[in-house]
Amino acid sequence: MDTSHSYPAISTIAITFSLPVFFLILLWISKTSFRSTNKKRAAPEAGNSWPVLGHLHLLVGQKPAHLTLSAMADKYGPIFTIKLGVRRALVVSSWETAKECLTTNDKAFATRPKNISMEVLGYNHAMFGFAPYGPYWRNMRKITTLELLANHRLDMLKHVRESEMKVSLQELYQLWKENKNSSDKVLVEMDKWFRDATANVILKMIVGKRISSLGNDAESRRWKEALKEFFELSGKFLVADAFPFLRWLDIGGDERLMKKVKKVLNEVAEEWLQEHKQKRASGEFKVEGEDFMDAMLSILTDAEEYDADTINKATCLNLILAATDPTAVILIWCLALLLNNRDALKKAQQEIDIHIGKDKLVEENDIKNLVYLQAIIKETLRLHPAGPLAVPHESMEDCTVNGYHIPAGTELLINLYKIHRDSRVWSDPYKFQPERFLTTHKKFDVRGQNFELIPFTSGRRMCPGVSFALQVVQLTLANLLHGFDIATPFDEPVDMREAAGLSNFKATPLEVSISPRLPNYCYELK
Repeated sequence: MDTSHSYPAISTIAITFSLPVFFLILLWISKTSFRSTNKKRAAPEAGNSWPVLGHLHLLVGQKPAHLTLSAMADKYGPIFTIKLGVRRALVVSSWETAKECLTTNDKAFATRPKNISMEVLGYNHAMFGFAPYGPYWRNMRKITTLELLANHRLDMLKHVRESEMKVSLQELYQLWKENKNSSDKVLVEMDKWFRDATANVILKMIVGKRISSLGNDAESRRWKEALKEFFELSGKFLVADAFPFLRWLDIGGDERLMKKVKKVLNEVAEEWLQEHKQKRASGEFKVEGEDFMDAMLSILTDAEEYDADTINKATCLNLILAATDPTAVILIWCLALLLNNRDALKKAQQEIDIHIGKDKLVEENDIKNLVYLQAIIKETLRLHPAGPLAVPHESMEDCTVNGYHIPAGTELLINLYKIHRDSRVWSDPYKFQPERFLTTHKKFDVRGQNFELIPFTSGRRMCPGVSFALQVVQLTLANLLHGFDIATPFDEPVDMREAAGLSNFKATPLEVSISPRLPNYCYELK
């Protein structure tokens, strides 16, 4: 038999059948290799993810997000990812990884994610604290630092902080004088007093105005409520951020409420702006009395993204909002912790009495001598940072964190609450121990250099107002403890539960009974 033509036929048939099999094998090997590579490179994803929703169901509701993410870190480790609908976020809960994100990868994570709250409340991201990384953000941060937050500018404005603090203390004294009971005490809601006292300081510096600490007029109440709602709304996880195509439904009515809050804030800011412009036009303006809004009027021109008036209003509101509630929140937690640790409260008052005496109020120059008071504030910032979940960052480019590949467009959530309670760093991490900052952690500060303690975060996007915040907190707490004896009603412990939101609010108001410790003349205005 002539078989010379059979071999080609057999080869053709073999090739015809083997090629698809070969390519299928190659495809399988390629996919397996790709998955294996991805598995090695991608950060682990937390469990309990729902189809479509991802982990969004875990972060909505009344439980603060930082507590939920802390519990997840206990299960999944100090670095993991979560899905928030169409978005993905990297959650970091160790100081080493936070340091890598904010130093090695600082520029990669230098932008902010765009979300509905800052589009509506923040003048379409014109508030520089929430603005995307770029020329506009750099320019506004530079202007703000030079004109308000640089140390030499803060030194020049020391008299504003001290005089406003004296007015707030005098108002508190008047409240006691007019409402004291038979035991010479009066009940005060300290949340309100702290917010008003800090608001008066920052408003005076920004727009030359103040809101009476005891004022109950409709405009003051409306403004204060808008401030509080701003922080509650800006800290919420919205369904429409996770699923932009559902925005038109406004599930939960959050965007509608945001627009109402924005309207109130903008009306007030517009009124301030017009007053400043009219003062200049009338010739009443004097350079020596210039506030920040005046300085902005002299400096600003229209930018590509926004007109000068929008930039001025957005920046002034950004500074007022960023300074008022977070600073008040720190003070609320300071006092709450001291009331639950009466020995520390007495020790702080004794230190102030020794260094200041009982015939005058505390001034900023005195603070350097009050080392225990400074330790109390550091310990409070450790246990209850004003923003326990740092304002989100977003990666602008692919980067590597802790050996994991992080794609561009990934949100970064740094859980300061969890980092500050790391038992590897802090002994008895849940216990209030100011003394640790006089001994084992004496050299730690809160200005972004010790990543075990970063209440104001670190890197390009850290809070530029850290010096201002510390000055106001130190001066306010020192004067309050020096000027008044403070106790809870019936000496009950303070409820330390936390509420949801961008700032770390206490879930319940802090009501205390007070009585003066100093002679009457200390509270008199001169």
